[in-house]
Order: sequence, then C-alpha cells, then structure tokens
Amino acid sequence: MANDYTMQELMVVAGSREIRDNDVVFVGMRLPLLAFQLAKSTHAPHAIGIFENGILRDKPASGPLYTMGDNPNIEGAIWTTSMMDIMSLLQNGRVSLGFIGGAEVDCFGNLNTTYIGGRENLRVRLPGSGGGSDIASLSKRLVILMNHEKRRFLKRVSYLTSPGYGDGGNWRERNGLRGGGPCAVITTKGILRFDSETKEMVLNSVHPGVIVEEVLENTNWDLKVASKIEKTRPPTRSELRIIRKFDPYGFWTKLSER
Repeated sequence: MANDYTMQELMVVAGSREIRDNDVVFVGMRLPLLAFQLAKSTHAPHAIGIFENGILRDKPASGPLYTMGDNPNIEGAIWTTSMMDIMSLLQNGRVSLGFIGGAEVDCFGNLNTTYIGGRENLRVRLPGSGGGSDIASLSKRLVILMNHEKRRFLKRVSYLTSPGYGDGGNWRERNGLRGGGPCAVITTKGILRFDSETKEMVLNSVHPGVIVEEVLENTNWDLKVASKIEKTRPPTRSELRIIRKFDPYGFWTKLSER
C-alpha cells in the first residue's frame, strides 16, 4: 500500500504485534495506549490490559484516550482499584508483557529516565522511574518504544533507572530479577532485538524508507546487525482505520505530518 502513514503509526502497529492473545499487558502511556487498543481489536481479543492508575480491562476503550485516567478507559473496566493492587499483579508475576520508554537506552536495553549526564555531570533532571523500574524488572517480556536518535542510543546510559540486561549475559539472574527482560526495542527507524547469549542489542528490521546505515549513524555504539535484515511490515488499511478511530486528531500519531 502507499506510504500514507506516520512513523508513529508504524510504531503503534509494531508494538501491537508484540501482544499475544491471552497476554496480561502493562499498557503504559502514549503509543502503548493505541497499541493495546489495536491488538484487542484485531489479533489478541483475549489480552488483558492493566494500567498503573488502577484500571484493568478486557475490551478496548470506547473512545480516544489522552491519559489512562480518561472516562472511556474507566467505563466498562472490569476492575477499578488502587495503584497498589495493580502493582501487586506485577509483583506476583502476572504480567506477561510490559511497555516502557526512556530518554536514553544502551546496548543492553537499560533505560535512563532520571539524570541526563548522571549525578556527577547532571545536565537535565528528568521525572524518574514512576513504575518503570518495576515494569522492567518484573514483566516476563518487555517492549521499549522510543525515538531513534544518537543522543538517546548510548553504549552505556549515564544513569540506570530501569534495568534491561545490565552488563549482559546472565546479569538479570545474578541480580535476582524475575522478569525476562527486553524482547524488542521499537523505534522510529527499525526494530531491535537481543542476542540470546550476550543480551546485546541487534538490529533486526528496518522500517520502509529507512536503510541500515541510517540506523547505525544514529546509534552511539557499534551496533550489531542481524545476518538477515527484515523490512518492517507496514500497517494495513484496516490497522490504520482502527488507529485513527482511537486517535482521530493525531494527538499521539501526528496525523498532520502525513
């Protein structure tokens, strides 16, 4: 089909494809709100969505969401409760997939949302973890969504807020983290996954219109590339219709850029 979608819409579709039927998904804000709605409306009707503010639902919201606390997310929910109850599901190992983002990510999928430059050379103070560290530590699978820029993709983050694979290998097991760690990093340029042994990030797929060299130029380390690079499957017309139903003004997906 014609390339009549934004990269944000492509990221939503790629994120939704990581959701399996029967997954319990810690949804998060921004693009994951749409990814969950899309998956529920298509290939994962039995997925359950949980939201940090205390909402659990088993069907798509009735309308667009700008925050997880909007009325369409509360209406029809099967449980509206406290943040503590929702986080306890994560701590009990019930969450099979979590979505998260960050200001910086490194080659082992560690995220920084606290200090740009680290504490010693602080340049910017960010909001911090929120529930990010819990999601990264305890979800059975983790999907990271973020813009692909050289200043964000560092060999090592300047401050570790939410753990990926630490310094690689069996770091998570050595540090007692029960969650499985990142399975995908979905960016504005491609999809990256992780080597099963070293746990280092590997470029797996480039988006339509993007070449491998462009991804490498926007990554601040010697990024490894899969032996067979895939092309990310573009959104279908049906997927775009659903996304635009839940984001009619392009609040999250910047429709005005088309």
